[in-house]
Amino acid sequence: MKNILTRISIGLLLIGCGTKSPTNDIATNVPIVAAIDLTQTTDDKVPVVINPGRFVQDSVTYYLPKVVQGTYAVSDFGKYIDDFKAFDYEGNEIKTEKVDTNSWLIINAKQLDKIRYEVNDTYDIENIQIGAPFSPSGTNIEPENYVLNLHGFIGYFDVLKNNQYGLNVTAPADMKRTSALHKIGTVASEDGSNTTDKYFASRYFEITDNPMMYGNLDVEEFQVGDIKIVLSIYSPNKVHTAAKIKETVFKMMKGQKTYLGDINSTPRYDIYLYLATGTTNSPTGFGALEHHTSTVVVLPEQIDDEALALAMIDVVSHEFFHIVTPLSVHSEDVHYFDYNNPTFSKHLWMYEGVTEYFATLFQVNQDLVDEEEFYEKIMGKIQSASGFDDTMSFTKMSENILEQPYASNYVNVYEKGALIGMCIDILMREESNGNRGILSLMKELSLKYGKNKPFEDDKIIDEITAMTYPSIGEFLKKHVEGTTPINYEEFFVKVGLTIKSEKVATNYIQNSGALIVAGNQSKGTIFFTELVEENSFWADNGAKPNDDIIEINGTKLTLQNANSILGSTLQWQEGDDVEVKLGRAGEEVMIKTKITKSFTNGKKLSVADNPSKEQLDLRNAWLKG
Repeated sequence: MKNILTRISIGLLLIGCGTKSPTNDIATNVPIVAAIDLTQTTDDKVPVVINPGRFVQDSVTYYLPKVVQGTYAVSDFGKYIDDFKAFDYEGNEIKTEKVDTNSWLIINAKQLDKIRYEVNDTYDIENIQIGAPFSPSGTNIEPENYVLNLHGFIGYFDVLKNNQYGLNVTAPADMKRTSALHKIGTVASEDGSNTTDKYFASRYFEITDNPMMYGNLDVEEFQVGDIKIVLSIYSPNKVHTAAKIKETVFKMMKGQKTYLGDINSTPRYDIYLYLATGTTNSPTGFGALEHHTSTVVVLPEQIDDEALALAMIDVVSHEFFHIVTPLSVHSEDVHYFDYNNPTFSKHLWMYEGVTEYFATLFQVNQDLVDEEEFYEKIMGKIQSASGFDDTMSFTKMSENILEQPYASNYVNVYEKGALIGMCIDILMREESNGNRGILSLMKELSLKYGKNKPFEDDKIIDEITAMTYPSIGEFLKKHVEGTTPINYEEFFVKVGLTIKSEKVATNYIQNSGALIVAGNQSKGTIFFTELVEENSFWADNGAKPNDDIIEINGTKLTLQNANSILGSTLQWQEGDDVEVKLGRAGEEVMIKTKITKSFTNGKKLSVADNPSKEQLDLRNAWLKG
């Protein structure tokens, strides 16, 4: 406790020591001080000032991240920087050179006092620019709301990667704000209209790992065991409130805490929920991005209460379980992450797959869903995984995730990746008479490594085999490193379950988890696939394979807004009027009808007839152990 307080006190003193003339302090000895001024926002741009201290090098390079952890995609945050300038101690502009999208070379660094630039937000351009950052990793700059994923505002110097940071955020005094970054003080302006919050980060990673939200927020704070939960919501039209969502989050996180048991967690966890309106400048990348002590969530505002509760359970529980992996168990590629020249671990099956499996299993383990609902989710993942290349090596895909054909298979980490976790879990339960499962394995790995000690990427499968059983090593080498598809029925037999073919209820964009729509990048359109013939609602109303979906209820459908518009079909209710314009061989086809339930020929995971005691015991250990 004394060491922590000492570090904070020193950081506070240094943050207040901005210089206007050269001193003997070199940049490596003082925190980099970044200032974000929300009171000076113009045209959805926020000014940022970076004061690095005094350099002794002739030149330095300043970077904004190309890739941020947890996204596995190129974001290029440098694209959103305007009017980049550097100044000497006399206030004169000095020469800079833009090297590429995300980096600037400062020629005469010994004379550098500060750099200044303006930041554009990413939410405004999601509907017009393919390849914009995933919404939960993006930025919003509006008078009513600021989503401050700090990697979009603050960069790093090539020679100062391990420096401390001081961050000053100026905002109107009456504006609500929440932050996962440690605040060390607040200073009011002379007239009291503005305040400047002062934060401290021990290194650049802490800047990227601690998002903030400022604006017209609805905030609820509550305890779940020894964790303080801070739930911050921005609902532009006040459709949803933090108080309404609080109970869902409380029950969910209480269940997660119980399920995880003695795995160490954080004393505070922040959840930032941005609810998108579906308008032109609204984000469309729904989902969440994990951090060590927080998560940023983006969902549609028009979603109803029940659907929002289910989405929060599925999405936020996944992000919280990341405290196990990769936050506690990860490879050197993750630990020493390079934001501009990243290399990727082979083990997305663990980081995303096992995490998604935990987020699915804990719900039945903690009685948040019944066994039938759990089996339905598992079958949904099997159906969804069938739409990807089932012979692709998961480790090869993971290591090359930014490249094709691997990038287009990334979503399978949440489907087949979770099923890999399930198979390992069942195998471990079988080998140990029900006493060990994949959660116990991850606990053992967490104790061996932890957040400060990475494992060697090429050795972890052999280590897992040594820590468990030969059957686990064989499975990983055959189905994760190798290219052999998994026969899931072999694992279901072990726990007294079977897959049956029957008519099952589905939604209006999937057949039992398999999408019935696809995108045509060259035409910029969304079209129905062959699977539309097996979806009763669309088949009964005359939709055919290769029909382009031009409009839904008067809104034009594009690749950019597809996530939002197609997602809204999940809220359709029986009896609702719907009007869909299709394009078929150059002609327009109109569907005007009322919503009815949709069914498809699907497969259902069910309890087998007359399961043995061994099967029942293993199933109970798997689901409730």
